[in-house]
Amino acid sequence: MGRDPGSRALMHTYRDYRPPSGEAVVDLVRRNPFAVIASSRSGAAPLATHTPVVLPPGSPVRESFVGHRLWGHIGRENPHWRLFAEQPEALLVFSSSHAYVSPSNYRFEPAAPTLNYAAVHLTGRLRIVQDEEESLAVVEQTVRALEALRPAQWSMDRSRGLFRKIIGGVVSFHVEVTSEQAMFKLSQDMPAEVHERVAEDLESPGCPHADVAGLMRATGVHAPPTETTDHSDEERHDG
Repeated sequence: MGRDPGSRALMHTYRDYRPPSGEAVVDLVRRNPFAVIASSRSGAAPLATHTPVVLPPGSPVRESFVGHRLWGHIGRENPHWRLFAEQPEALLVFSSSHAYVSPSNYRFEPAAPTLNYAAVHLTGRLRIVQDEEESLAVVEQTVRALEALRPAQWSMDRSRGLFRKIIGGVVSFHVEVTSEQAMFKLSQDMPAEVHERVAEDLESPGCPHADVAGLMRATGVHAPPTETTDHSDEERHDG
């Protein structure tokens, strides 16, 4: 899925694993805002930083991030921010957890294990926020976005003074998104019975991949309801 046809592919995808909708892509990023930002460097390996990247307040994004803005920040001691001016084009990667799928759920042989996951790759131009109040707004919106994912939300009201005290140690930035691509690999090419067993396995107590099970149920299947299909080449779709 790439909403900018003129852009280069961001990652290899498979037709079977297209996201069910643009809304699903946006929702994945909202629910998994801890991104990897990667910037290219001349004559050296790319530089990457893990950091939360969120939508600004009142963002109208519904079906695609292309043409819209995201907010983020990193520590000033991280030299990556100095690349933003030299090389403003960057890749942002968001993903669900990655869930191992055991063939014990298939009930057919031969079979091969695989992994289920969803991932969104965005490219965009980064701009450093120079104004301290604007930078503080980015940090506060990041807190709001992350707290919104919790059942009981913490109020930052009594800590804003601390935020102002430490804001100098932060470099905030805006990202103008220029291209988008996504892959939702969720066993949707498996028969419905197998798909359901895999989802139930990922929802079992102690398994940390209930998020992937939820994505599987939201995406559904497009394979015929039979368990005799040969899926012995399933391993080619891991990435």
